[in-house]
Amino acid sequence: MEKDKKVLRLVLLAMLIGLGVVISPILRIEGMCPMAHLINIVCAVLMGPWYALLCATLIGIIRMTIMGIPPLALTGAVFGAVLSGLLYRASKGKIIGAVIGEIIGTGIIGAVVSYPVMEIFYGRTGLSWMYYVPMFISGTLIGGSIAFCLLMALSRSGTLREFQQKLGIQVYENGKRK
Repeated sequence: MEKDKKVLRLVLLAMLIGLGVVISPILRIEGMCPMAHLINIVCAVLMGPWYALLCATLIGIIRMTIMGIPPLALTGAVFGAVLSGLLYRASKGKIIGAVIGEIIGTGIIGAVVSYPVMEIFYGRTGLSWMYYVPMFISGTLIGGSIAFCLLMALSRSGTLREFQQKLGIQVYENGKRK
């Protein structure tokens, strides 16, 4: 039974990675990638912070190698993915906790970390460390809003709890571990 859950988690992870790579250039606003934040939050809620980190990292690496995206694909995703999962757990299953984690992790931490990375690797000088913050926060607000609506709909219908149970992930109900 546990082996089935592991296989199911890997299949879902692969599907989220594929979806993230495919929709990121299609639904992209210059300087923002709101669909990456949608995938981060959904993965964090469905599978936890470490799967979300792996998902964000692999999507970023694939986007960087295939699409020529700068390292912002990594710095703008990994912190939010982990923090989204951690705050979801810390808030005992509140979806807004996952969204706030993504906003803080990507919108602030990821944006600030992106500045030295872009300066060192791409020679982008003359920018302040706050240059990326407005774009990253805007992207996380768009993607986070979509993820919140999607996950709330899944939660209201009971589908979210069912997915989490089938994946063998910690399920929260009414703010309590189940």
